[in-house]
Amino acid sequence: MRVQLDEPGIPAHAFAQLLESDAFDAPSIARFRAILKREGVDADALERIGAQAPLRWFRDASPGLDADQAARLGHVCGQQARLTSYGPLSLPLISAGSVAEIFELLAFLPLITTAISAHLHTTGEGLVVVLIGQTGDPDLDSLAVHYSGSALMRLIHLHVGELPSVSLHINRPVPSSLADHEDIRMGNLVFDAPMSFVHVPTATLEAVCRFSDRIAYQHAIADLRQSLDHRIRNKSFSGQVRRLLNEGPGLQRIQNVANELMISTSTLKRRLADEGTTFRELLEVSLYERATLRLLDPAVTVSETATDLGYSDLTNFSHAFKRWTGQSPGRFRREHQGS
Repeated sequence: MRVQLDEPGIPAHAFAQLLESDAFDAPSIARFRAILKREGVDADALERIGAQAPLRWFRDASPGLDADQAARLGHVCGQQARLTSYGPLSLPLISAGSVAEIFELLAFLPLITTAISAHLHTTGEGLVVVLIGQTGDPDLDSLAVHYSGSALMRLIHLHVGELPSVSLHINRPVPSSLADHEDIRMGNLVFDAPMSFVHVPTATLEAVCRFSDRIAYQHAIADLRQSLDHRIRNKSFSGQVRRLLNEGPGLQRIQNVANELMISTSTLKRRLADEGTTFRELLEVSLYERATLRLLDPAVTVSETATDLGYSDLTNFSHAFKRWTGQSPGRFRREHQGS
C-alpha cells in the first residue's frame, strides 16, 4: 500500500460516501476505482488504518484539473456532505446542541484531515472561520477550501434548516463554472475576498440543532480531546508554533514560544528549518491573518487592531500591514467593507 497516513486528503468515510453519490460521473468513478486498485487498497481499508483519501487522487481522476475545475469539484463534493461522513467527529456533529458547538468541533479537525486548517476568530458580528489549504498545490488547496466551506454550510443546513446569513468567502475570482450558482445570487458564496473564510452571525451561532444530545456530545468531546492531545504530542513543530502564535497576544518573541515548548531557541530554529520554515515566517502569517480579520470587523478600529496585536504604535503596524498586503490598513478596510 502506498498511501501515507498523514498525506493531505479527505476522511476515508467521506470519500467512500462520495463514490456512492452523484458528485462524480461514471468515468470519474471508474478512474477512482482504478486508483484504489493501483494503490492496493479500498475505501474500507483506508478507514481501518486511519488514513485519508489523498487529494492527489482527485487530480488523477480528473485529467486536466485546474483551479476552475477544482473549485467546482470541491463545491459539488461539499454539498454532498453527510453528518456520518467524518469518522470520530460524526457522533458529536450529530449530537451538537447549537451551531456554535458545531464550529467548536473544528478544533479537532486534525483528527480527520491534514488537507485544511481552520482558524476561528470571534468578531463583533459573529464568528469567522479562516480556511487554509495545506497541500502545497494551489489547485488542490482550492478544492480543499471549497469542499470544507461547502460542507460546513451543508452540515448547518442539515442541523437547523436554511440560514441565508451564513456565507462562504473565497479569496479568488469567481470561477466560470460557478458564475451562475444560486449561492452567489443569494449572497451565501462570495468571491474576491481578502482570504477564504466562513462567516456566521452571532444569532446563527445560537440556533438550536434538531438532533441535540448533551450527554452523547460531552462524552464524544472527552474522547476527541484525548485523541487530539496524543496527536499534538507527535505533531510538527511548525504546527505547534502556529497554534501558540494564534492563541497568544500577537507579537511574540521566539524565546517565549521555545519556553512554552520546553526546548531551546536554537533547537526550535533547527526543527523549523527542517520543516522548511522559520519562526518569523510563521509569526508574520499569524499576524497578517489576525490583522485582516480585525480590519474586516467594523466594530474594531485600526488603532485597536494595532494595540491588540502588540504593536507599540499605529505607524509600526501600518508599515507592517503595507509590507504584507501592499495597502495601508485604512485602504484595505475601505476596499473590503462588506466582504
